[in-house]
Parts: sequence; C-alpha cells; structure tokens
Amino acid sequence: MKNIKRRTLLTTAVTSLVVAGSYPLTRAQGVGGIANSTAQTIRDKRPVVHDGGIRFGAYDPHGDFASQHNVSTEGLFLPWEDVDLDSLKLADTYAQERNRNLLITIEPWSWDVGWRLTSGQLRQKVMRGDYDVNMRTIAALIGQMKSPVIVRWGQEMEDTSGRFSWAGWAPQDYITAYRRMMDILRQEAPKAERMWSPKGLPNLPAYYPGDNYVDQVGLSVFGLEGYDERAYGAPRNFPQSLKQGYDLVEGYGKPVWVAEFGYEGSDGYITPWMQEATLKRDEFPELVEVVYFNDRDVHAWPFNLGRPDWRVVRGQATN
Repeated sequence: MKNIKRRTLLTTAVTSLVVAGSYPLTRAQGVGGIANSTAQTIRDKRPVVHDGGIRFGAYDPHGDFASQHNVSTEGLFLPWEDVDLDSLKLADTYAQERNRNLLITIEPWSWDVGWRLTSGQLRQKVMRGDYDVNMRTIAALIGQMKSPVIVRWGQEMEDTSGRFSWAGWAPQDYITAYRRMMDILRQEAPKAERMWSPKGLPNLPAYYPGDNYVDQVGLSVFGLEGYDERAYGAPRNFPQSLKQGYDLVEGYGKPVWVAEFGYEGSDGYITPWMQEATLKRDEFPELVEVVYFNDRDVHAWPFNLGRPDWRVVRGQATN
C-alpha cells in the first residue's frame, strides 16, 4: 500500500476524518443557486432530530455536531491509498467517547488527482487483485476497532456522470469487485457490517451484489434549490427526493439509510428539509437513519451551480 505522511485524515479541531481531495472548481454565483442571498436568514440549518424518529448521524469534519448528544453515527471518508491510516485509531476513540457508531466510506482511489487511474485502469487492477493489500490493511485496522463499524465501499456505482472512476462499470464487474472487497472485510473484520450504497438512480438494481453481501442499503439524497428549479421546474422536499431510490431498494428487505444527505437554498426551501429529515413516515418503513454531509461539496453541480455548501453553520465553509 502506498502510505505517505503528507496527507493526514484529521482536522486540528476534532478527531474525525475529512474529505481532503477537493478540486479547484468554480463556486456558484449565490449560495445554492439562489440569486438573492437575502432570502437566507437561518444561520444554523441543522436537521431537527425528533424523539422516536429516524436516527441521525453526520460526517462532521468541522466538529459542529461534536457536543450534540442525539447523534448516532460518525461518518468518515477514507481513500485507500496516499493516506495516514493512524487517524482511524483516533476516530475510533472519538466515536467511543460520544457513544457513536462509525460509518466508514472507503473510496477506491487516491484523493490526489495526480495519483488517479482511468476508470478502465482501476477496474483492471482491482479485478486482478492489485489492491487487495490496500483493502486488507484497512480492514485489519477496522477489525481492531472498539466502536461498531459499518463499511461502505465504492458508493454511487450506478452513476455514469464520471464523478467517480469506479462508477459506471459494467454491473457484473462492479459486483465482482464489491464482493471481493467485502470478502476481505469479512476475513479481517468479521464484526463489521457491510453497506451497499447506490446513488438512487433507475439502473441501480443491476448492481445489487446479493443479500449475502449486504447488511444495509445506503442512498444519497441532496436538496439544492437552484438545481431543483432547473432540473424539475420546482423545488422538491426530502420525501420527494428520497422516493425514487427508496422505492427501488425497499424490496431487498434490508435497513435503508440515507448515507449522504444535505440541503441548501432559501429559508423557505430548507425549512421543510430541516423538519422532515428524521420524521418517521409510513411510505418509508425501512428507513432507519440519515447521515448529514456537513461540508462543502467537493464536486461542482450541473447548471453552473458550483460546489454547494451543505455545512449546517453557514458562512464557515472553506475552499
């Protein structure tokens, strides 16, 4: 495994893992694609966690949820090369101190674009076992953790937009790769659970790896007012945005998570998202947890909307 110290996974403020591989992309003109920023007076837009509702977790590199007691899961993002894995031990301690589970998203690439392979190169190397040692090293560390761990490998695999180099492979190639990595996880960390995590697009069923390889299903649900207006002609709320993906995965009989979640726009747009995210709803009986992505997006959105700022404390995002 390539493992160099020039990139750490820890912030200086909290012991949680951060997305370090952001790109030099153009920012949106106005926040969330809204031309008139005076429509945004809410300074802290964190979701309301309802008693008896859906569990709530967060990927929280800035520590905005560090002292919030009703957070069930600490989300982490981890590339499998060009990384300091000692940070995982600190993340384990951080989660234990707060009585949280860990949701570890393992991304099969480097966050350094200079280390990236083409999609075809990555697929070939994964399929012939060149990266087994990377996965085994990470899985062995996970096996030593004291916190309950869920591993999410190669997310949003059915997306053909080019955002991820492992996404858009032929379905059987992805399934073979996913099973290979989860077999390694089972060997090295038998107590860890496995999350298969599509984006929620209509072609996701072709990528399902089978019941024996999935403990939870994770979806991605983001609400950006400017995008909704351009793509759908009107704003959408959380239930509307979740429905397509949920309907496609409910039949697998697995607990459903929203493994990545965020929203941005005017006060009138985000308020329903804040209120509804952790409400139990009859139409989503298998939904058990939502995990907020508390940072600026690392990719630009369509329609020249730039990188949305999902962070709950507004005005604090970094480039």
